[in-house]
This record gives sequence, structure tokens and C-alpha cells, in this order.
Amino acid sequence: MIDRYFKLAENNTSVRQEMLGGLTTFVTMAYIVVVNPQILSQAGMPAEGVVFATCVSAAIGTLVMGLFANYPIALAPGMSLNAYFTYSVCLSMHVPWRAALAVVFFSGVLFLVLTVTRLREQIVNGIPICLKHSTAAGIGMFIAFVGLRNAKLVVANPATFVGLGSFASKDVQTACFGIVLTVVLLARKVNGAILLGIVGTTLLGILRGIASWPSAIFSMPRPSLTFLQLDFRGAVHLGFLEILFAFLFVDLFDNVGTLVGVCEQGGFIKDGKIPRVGRVLLADSIGTIFGALTGTSTVTSYIESAAGVAAGARTGLSNVAVAALFLAAMFFTPLTTAIPAYATAPALIIVGVLMSESIAQVKWQDFSEALPAFITMLATPLTFSIATGLSLGMISYTVVKLAMGKVREINALVWILTILFILRYVYLAAA
Repeated sequence: MIDRYFKLAENNTSVRQEMLGGLTTFVTMAYIVVVNPQILSQAGMPAEGVVFATCVSAAIGTLVMGLFANYPIALAPGMSLNAYFTYSVCLSMHVPWRAALAVVFFSGVLFLVLTVTRLREQIVNGIPICLKHSTAAGIGMFIAFVGLRNAKLVVANPATFVGLGSFASKDVQTACFGIVLTVVLLARKVNGAILLGIVGTTLLGILRGIASWPSAIFSMPRPSLTFLQLDFRGAVHLGFLEILFAFLFVDLFDNVGTLVGVCEQGGFIKDGKIPRVGRVLLADSIGTIFGALTGTSTVTSYIESAAGVAAGARTGLSNVAVAALFLAAMFFTPLTTAIPAYATAPALIIVGVLMSESIAQVKWQDFSEALPAFITMLATPLTFSIATGLSLGMISYTVVKLAMGKVREINALVWILTILFILRYVYLAAA
């Protein structure tokens, strides 16, 4: 029954392979269980309640994606969106967190409407193929950069912005061990190489005294602190539309970029389109609605899912494992937090390498395709934003096609998105 529902044989996978892929995805994104409460607590939200909301919303969104769309793409509260929620909305605009949660709820409902009317599906399918390939490669470079940063192999430098970290650091040494271990295991085609690399790196960190065993095993969630704490009346104020637009905009294009990148990585894109994309886009809408009701910021697809895909996940069955682990994480938070950032860094770096293979699909001999592809790949890691990379790529695509007299290759959706992107940057410049 499982084979028929998830089409395991058709996707050349097995229950064991899907479970391993799901475990790998969870381990690489489990940091959100710790980081999201830390960020949102600065807005005044109770951290214990946010832990519950983070796990529940991630589990629901991930489960919808797996059971309804049959893709191995996990969801959780987005990092860029929780930062916008805390620092821009709550702290800078002085919006109470309960009112901000209500705006997040409205954005989820609006996303659901846009999905049902298939407008979001048309946006995903209307993105030029060269931008889809380059977005996947750009995301690969982006998450590899995140991995290098987590490993402290790349650090801030006042003279050159970034520089090489110190190999005297135990974190750097341990991360380098993890990279070598993961590379060797992958080269030897060992099943679960990425997950074994994470476990091996964590154990070495514990032995070297830079990580510690969990202080406890079990902890009870406290949902009442944030559950159904939305202030709908307080949400409707002068800046409501501005905040709502920001949540919509960032989630839409971060999510689209992530979907394209992971689907390109897994070979799910057919004829330049993502099959069942309408079902895919329902997941973050439903996840965001439940997230707001339970007490967290916008839920979106996670690029760390590419680690699970690289480990063998090919269907939504792996998402069932991820959802179950997120629910379990509510009760076993100390175990989840025992994995240090440098231990998952090798996985992110290796996945970045694997995702960069899509560069070969770009028609580099055609300047009108090469330029926007290059800008997308370059801007994504340098601006630390998938949405920014995609938006700059889209604008440059339209400009270079116009300059070369290839107006017919610009479809209506590209025109609309280009204008919206330009207006976004004009608005940001004036703000």
C-alpha cells in the first residue's frame, strides 16, 4: 500500500531509503527548533511556546507536502521571515507580537487563495528555464556558503568582507574532518554518507570538548503561551498592507526559488515545469496558517531538503519521517540541540557541490541566457537571499532579451514580475 501511494518503485526508491533521506533532512534543519525561538523571543514571545509552534507548524506543512504532493521537501518557519517578523515589524515598527501573528495568519490565508486560483502555479511555471537551472546552482552555492560560515572556514574580514578562518580553531578542524569523512563515504558509495558524516563530526566534537552530550533527554512542551494568541483587531492599522506585502513577497520568491532548486536537484522537473506544483504550493499556505495559530512566523520550504534528496529521498514518504521527528522534537529538544552547527556544515557544503551540476544545463553560448543565469547564481549567495538572486536574474533576463531584440521570448508573466521587482527596489530605495 505504501509503495502504491508514494510510487516508490516508479521513483526507484525504497522505504529504507526514504526514511534515511527524511532523517538526513531533519538533522540538517533541526537547528530551526532552537534558532526560531531565540529570534522570536526577542520580540517578546515566550520561547517555550514558540518551540511548540515551530515543531507543530513544521510537521503539518511537511506532512501536507508529503501526503498531498508526494515530494521530499520539508517545511518550517523561514529564517529570513522570522528575522523580518522580529526586527522589522515588532522592534522597528513597534507592532505587538500578537498583532504581527495576525498579519502572518492573513498572509497565509491570502497565499491559500492565490494557490487555489492557480496564480502561484503560473508564476512557478512561467519562470524561464535558464533561471530555474541557475537558481538551483545559486542555491547550491548559497547553502555551501552557509556551511562554510557555520564551520568558521569563512569569516568576516574588515578589509575584504570575507576571509579564511583560522585552522587553529577546534571548530574548523572538526568541520574539516567532517568534510573529509563525508567525501570519502560518498566516494565509496556508502548508504547514508551525509548522515554518517554529521554523526561522526558531532561525536568528534564531543570527544574534543567543543560539544557536549545532551543535558537531558526529555522536556515537556508549553503550547498555551502562544497558542491562539493572535490579535486580529490590533493587526488592522496603518502599516498593515505594507507588512502583509512584505510577508507575501519574501515567502513567495524564497519558496519558489527553493522549490525550483530542490526539484532540479532531485530531477523532478519535467519539460521545464514542476509536476503537481499546485499541490506543492498548498503546503506552505497551510503551514503558515497553522503556524500563526500556534505562535510562529511564516512557514516555507527549506533548502536543507536538498540534503535529504542527496541522501536518496525521492518521494513524500521521507516527509512523513521528517514530520514525525519534528513532533518528537517537542519532547526531546535537548537531543535536537546537541548537534552543533559545524557538524551539519559538511552536509551543506557537499549538497552545494551536488546542486551545482545544473550549471551545465544553461546555454552559456547564448548571452541572453548566460547573463541572467550568472547574475542569479552570483547574487544568491552574495546577498544571502534566494529571493534577491531570483529577482535580479529576472530583471536582467528582461533587459538583455530586449537589448538583443528577442522580445518574443519574454512572456507576459516575466513582464509582470520584472515590473513588480523593479517597483520593489524603488520602494526599498525610498524607504
